[in-house]
Amino acid sequence: MSIRVLFVCHDNICRSPMAEFLCKDLVAKQGLSSQFEIASAATSTEEIGNPVHRGTVRKLAEYGISTKGKTARQMTRADYEHYDYLIGMDDWNIRNMMRILGADPDKKVYKLLEFAGSSRDIADPWYTGNFDETYDDIMEGLTAFLSQITKNI
Repeated sequence: MSIRVLFVCHDNICRSPMAEFLCKDLVAKQGLSSQFEIASAATSTEEIGNPVHRGTVRKLAEYGISTKGKTARQMTRADYEHYDYLIGMDDWNIRNMMRILGADPDKKVYKLLEFAGSSRDIADPWYTGNFDETYDDIMEGLTAFLSQITKNI
């Protein structure tokens, strides 16, 4: 059985694909790729079908990570049944996720930095231009997330 994770941000071109591909890389380095299904999605329809933002592509390329073939898609209510974890990047994402989902009866919706014991948002580099800061925050959240959920694998 695999652990299914969906990372979510506003447009699915900056933060959530960065989290998706970093998480895939981290689990691969731990030899756990077969134990995970990892994807990302948007709460909006603004960038549907568009590729990952060049800033995210550039930042991940520094670590030899490719986002080739990834295009933005919108999260759907059906994703709630499919995924074990639906992880937003900020409070606004969480509100929009709940608008799409309607409810979270199984407590599957999280904000990424919650896993690191923080209520901070991950800043959107679309607005800040700071992909380094976004990378650092996502790595902080992912490291804590994977530490927690891989204990029993």
